[in-house]
Amino acid sequence: MELRHLRYFVVLADELHFGRAARRLAISQPPLSVAIRQLEESVGARLFERNSKEVHLTPAGLAMRDSARRLLRQAEEAALQARDVSLGMAGRLRIGFVGAMLYRGLPQALGSFQASHPAVRITLSELNSGEQITELLHDRLDVGFVHSSRMPAELRHALLVSEPFVACLPTGHRLARRRSLSVESLRDEHFVLFARAVSPDYHERILAICAGAGFLPEVRHEVRHWLSVVSLVSQGMGVALVPSALRHAALRGAVFRPLEDVATHSDAYAVWQAGPGNALIERFLAIVQAHLPEEATPIDPPAGLRRTAAPRPSTRTGPAASGSGPSSSRSTRTRGS
Repeated sequence: MELRHLRYFVVLADELHFGRAARRLAISQPPLSVAIRQLEESVGARLFERNSKEVHLTPAGLAMRDSARRLLRQAEEAALQARDVSLGMAGRLRIGFVGAMLYRGLPQALGSFQASHPAVRITLSELNSGEQITELLHDRLDVGFVHSSRMPAELRHALLVSEPFVACLPTGHRLARRRSLSVESLRDEHFVLFARAVSPDYHERILAICAGAGFLPEVRHEVRHWLSVVSLVSQGMGVALVPSALRHAALRGAVFRPLEDVATHSDAYAVWQAGPGNALIERFLAIVQAHLPEEATPIDPPAGLRRTAAPRPSTRTGPAASGSGPSSSRSTRTRGS
């Protein structure tokens, strides 16, 4: 049995006339008769009674008519869904992210993407870079945002943004009134640091910045989230070097100052599974690029992503805007970033 047979059957069941049915189907009458006979043989029942004067459905034909119509509708819907998925307009997108992405335009990008792709179901997972790579390798994520460029061969990645580190100080700190700081001026401070176990890249990068200024920091506290770093600093429990995007955290009690003569940057990468192009991921990453912070250094996307780039919005807001877009099609789980 083929879909062609069902289409012919449904049209003939509507018309109850071989000539009119053949005209609707844009075929001649003999192929229609052959197709109906083949369908009856496949079903094992006579579907039509016909003579020289009339055609009518048998009880078996009446029972099959509604089911055949449902099957044809389902086949059409399946074809449309497959087309939409291939064009990146429908499907499922499982996204992993490090916490700092909340201050790099990710919430706004999600709202924009969900508004223009309402048929896409989005799930979010806050994970550190290593956890995201593991999830991608086990096909539990479709795309991730990480701080590491060290990738297994099974994954592709692209540098999204590179931004400077800044000093994060309590508002009452003796250096808080300066417009910029040298790293060396923090030599005698107690540091709050991103835990090595969570992000060895960031941990080593910050230690290297301090070593470049001639000292190793006295680390008093290690935490799993960038927001925890800023929160502890705001409570006067130390100072920190953080990506400039964290300035958008807007936590009372913390101030941020540019660092002098520091070439080391904080890099964010998009990462996804290697293999055939995925239009849904391409569209999403293009929108993420359009919502990167103004002060960050945007990186050209891979050639496959450029064709769907969205216009850069004129304003920036903090992570509170992440509620934009239909909330019913987005879910979130968090873990240490």
